[in-house]
Amino acid sequence: MKKSLLSFLFIIFASGLQAQKDTVNVSPYPVQKNALADAGVASISIYPVPIRENYFTIRSEKTISNVRITNIIGQDIFKEKYNNPEPITKIILDNPKRGMYLVTIILDDGTRVVKKIMIEQAE
Repeated sequence: MKKSLLSFLFIIFASGLQAQKDTVNVSPYPVQKNALADAGVASISIYPVPIRENYFTIRSEKTISNVRITNIIGQDIFKEKYNNPEPITKIILDNPKRGMYLVTIILDDGTRVVKKIMIEQAE
């Protein structure tokens, strides 16, 4: 009786199994590695890295209209809106603490770029 019940369950279970079909969709268009540069995102550099003093410089191909610096938990430590946007701006912080920060840069055309910086204590 047990043997026939097991055979019956095996047949029901086995008939319910289906082979998995793997499908792969291949795009006929090549993916561009430098798609962001083609989309008009400006190249932005922050220096010196890591920051050991209370200042650093932001350089961009486009003019910078707004800069905000937040710590990792989202508290603003610096916020500045520029009336006369320029491609180079020097940021001076009041007694910065050691740690990781996010620099949000808004360009004159409305593009928003977020960069990560590390502030270390001066030696």
